[in-house]
Amino acid sequence: MIGTFFKYLSATVAISTTGFAQPVLAALPATTVTPKVLIVTMFGSEAKPWEQHAKFTHTYPLPGLSADYPDLKCNDQAVCMLTTAMGYANAATTLTSVAFSSQLDLRQTYIIIAGIGGVDPRKGTLGSAHWAQYVIDGGLVHRIDARQMPKEWTTGMFALGTIHPGEKPKWHAGSEVFELNGALVNKAYMLSKNVELLDTPEAQADRKMFPVGSVATKAPFVSVCDTVSTDTFWVGSAIANAMDQYAKLLTDGAADVCTSQMEDNASLTALKRGADAGKLDFNRVLVLRTASDYDQEAPGQTPVQALAANGSGYKPAVVNAYRVADAVTQDIIAHWAQWQDGI
Repeated sequence: MIGTFFKYLSATVAISTTGFAQPVLAALPATTVTPKVLIVTMFGSEAKPWEQHAKFTHTYPLPGLSADYPDLKCNDQAVCMLTTAMGYANAATTLTSVAFSSQLDLRQTYIIIAGIGGVDPRKGTLGSAHWAQYVIDGGLVHRIDARQMPKEWTTGMFALGTIHPGEKPKWHAGSEVFELNGALVNKAYMLSKNVELLDTPEAQADRKMFPVGSVATKAPFVSVCDTVSTDTFWVGSAIANAMDQYAKLLTDGAADVCTSQMEDNASLTALKRGADAGKLDFNRVLVLRTASDYDQEAPGQTPVQALAANGSGYKPAVVNAYRVADAVTQDIIAHWAQWQDGI
């Protein structure tokens, strides 16, 4: 398998021999790596379970990756992982570098973004896992401080090019909404819906802040629902409701937002650029987010208290992101003939 995974090419390094200093040119790729699955994590804790279990034996420094996470790591099954570092700038820069890297052949690679995020307690619980069909940018908006907005408004957030909430945007960046391959999303859900998910006594205790029988009090589960991206780590029911309404506006009511995070629209923009250039297949991209915290306050809480209470869902979210994404990864590897030509 290693023989088909790695294609060895020649490598050269150009070094100046003149009398004054010259920059050292980057080496030509010694290896073309052809992953079957590429796992994208955002920071070290998300990467750790993969490093513990995936048996990565090959490490490739790639130009353009974060100084904190400079390497692509791969195993002998053609499963690779990288870490972008948090936020839009890091995610876009890393994945642009990856998409256009001469060291990688991603044309048949399944790319799984697998990380943690906030969850709407009406749709998920601490440690739950959610595959996204729609990924919505919640940051490309106008915003007026709630203390200065008109009294009849319910939110100070509204679409670009408009003058009040509820009106569709008149300015477009092209990265506001990504709709992923529905057949692939559904297949990922079916393969992972019965995965045993980690739960902890601490998470169980924090769920009791919500009404008995509500979704927020359930044990972790897997579902399909959508995610909203911003560079801002926000908390509170007012913002959550505004994000939900905005997502429905942009998708004509199709999006059902349940998670929030700080990278995915930036990541998908970079990957879409790569797909448009023929470097990868955007129909092979998946986004998974697991719930490390509730995105809003429980009854009797303030948003500040909710933010301060974040923490008990962190461990199950990190572990479950690995378990759920790995269930899909292992099926891809075990049944590559069924996956090779796409879903």
